Amino acid sequence: MLHLSPWPWYVVGPLIVITMASLLLAGKRFGLSSNLQTLCAAAGADRLAEYFRIDWVSRSWNLVFVAGTIAGGAVARYLLLGDHAVALNPTTVEGLQSMGITDAGDAFAPAALFSAAAWTHPVAIAMLLVGGILVGLGTRWANGCTSGHAISGLSAMQWPSLIAVIGFFIGGLAVSHFVLPSLFPLLS
Repeated sequence: MLHLSPWPWYVVGPLIVITMASLLLAGKRFGLSSNLQTLCAAAGADRLAEYFRIDWVSRSWNLVFVAGTIAGGAVARYLLLGDHAVALNPTTVEGLQSMGITDAGDAFAPAALFSAAAWTHPVAIAMLLVGGILVGLGTRWANGCTSGHAISGLSAMQWPSLIAVIGFFIGGLAVSHFVLPSLFPLLS
């Protein structure tokens, strides 16, 4: 198994800039929620909701992007990461372990939420279901997801994207500090 260190920010940052500049110059819009909209429209959801009545063929490049994202994630996880621990700050690991996440720093996704056993735990199912509904509602309400607003919208210097990103971060911090500490102990 090949193990590579993460690329430094000064390499990845310019690659993201080049990618975003290319998309903006080509008149393309980036964001995972627009990719999901394209996928749903291609699958026939346009018969169920006005939101999916789009020309998905002209946006089919999104589907190739999604496939590449999934393939890239699989390559990174199974070929490059190996069995190496996730580099987390020791204070973060201690905080997560105090909330009952025993594999903090060992895995990207805590087994308490994402293992096969978690699908039999009602609290884990409820957390994922409510979280998914809130993300979906927020994405639709904000007219885009975190990646679309934070990467694409900010690259295009759109004020609504700046407001959305600030809201995403405030919401994420609030949930991380006030909601999750009371929910994670219920998983044990």
